[in-house]
Amino acid sequence: MLQLPDSPPRMKPSVTLEESYQLCRQLTAKYAKTFYLGTLLMNATKSRAIWAIYAWCRRTDELVDGPAAAITTPETLDLWEQHLETIFSGRPVENYDVALVDTLQRFPMQIQPFRDMIAGQRMDLYRSRYETFDELYLYCYRVAGTVGLMSTAVMGVDNSTNTAPWHQNQQLYIPSEEAIALGIACQLTNILRDVGEDARRGRIYIPLEDMARFNYTEQDLLKGVVDERWRSLMRYSIQRARQFYIKAETGISYLSPDARLPVWAALMHYSRILGVIERNNYQVFNQRAYVPQWQKLRTLPVAWLRAQVL
Repeated sequence: MLQLPDSPPRMKPSVTLEESYQLCRQLTAKYAKTFYLGTLLMNATKSRAIWAIYAWCRRTDELVDGPAAAITTPETLDLWEQHLETIFSGRPVENYDVALVDTLQRFPMQIQPFRDMIAGQRMDLYRSRYETFDELYLYCYRVAGTVGLMSTAVMGVDNSTNTAPWHQNQQLYIPSEEAIALGIACQLTNILRDVGEDARRGRIYIPLEDMARFNYTEQDLLKGVVDERWRSLMRYSIQRARQFYIKAETGISYLSPDARLPVWAALMHYSRILGVIERNNYQVFNQRAYVPQWQKLRTLPVAWLRAQVL
C-alpha cells in the first residue's frame, strides 16, 4: 500500500470519528498556523470539516514536497487517486480518512477539485519552471484554487436574500470564481515568500517571461541577487497577487454569515505577508516573511467589521 511519512499504518482505520478529527486538527495547527487561526472562528462542525479537508490536502502535497518526495512517482499519485476514490465511495482507508468521509456526508462536494489537486502534484513531478503566467495560473489553481472550491462547500452561501416570493426561482450565487481567486492569491504569496527555499531545491515558480521583462535571469535568482531589477520584478508580482485578493474579497458577502469572519481574517492575515516582503526590501532569499501572532490578532476587529458591513 502507499505509505506517507508520519501517517498511521494503512491496514484499516483504528480510531474513532472524534480521534480522526483531532488528528486532522493537529495536522492543521502544526503546518498551517494562519489558516488554523481562521478555522477557530467558525462553528465547530465547519471548523472540523475544514481540518479534514486540509489534512487530505497536506498529505497530498507531502507526496511531492515531503521527506519521501524523492521516491514519489506518477504511479504513487495513481495509487493516491485510487485512495481518493475509495474515500468518496464512503470507505475510509486510514485514520485521517474517517473524518473526511464524515465531512463528505455532512457537506456533499464534487470529487473533481480533489482530482485537480493531485494533477497539480503531478506538475511538480516533472516541472521546475513556468514560461508564462498562464502556465503558473493553472498550477496555482490545481494546488490552491481547488482548496477554495472545497472550502466553499463547507462554508455555505447566504440564502436570506432569496426569501421574497419574486426571488423564489432565482438560483443562489455561489462565489466559486472568488474562492478560486483567494486560493491563487495565497499560492502566489507562498511563491513570493518562498523564492529562496524553492531555489535551493532547483525550482523557480516566478514565470520566466516576467523575469525577462525586468532583465532578471535564472542565474541571478539562483544566486540570490537583490538589486533594482529584482525589486521591480517583485513589485510587479506583488501587485498581481493583490489583484487576486481584491477579486476574492468581492465573494465573501455571498457566503453564509457565520463563514464571513474567518474568511476575512484568513484573507487579511495572509495578504499581510506581501507587506512584510516589501518592508524587508524584497529580501526573500535568506529572510522569511511572516506576520507575528499579535499582529494577526489585531486584525480581527477589522475583519469582524468587514464581515458585518461588506
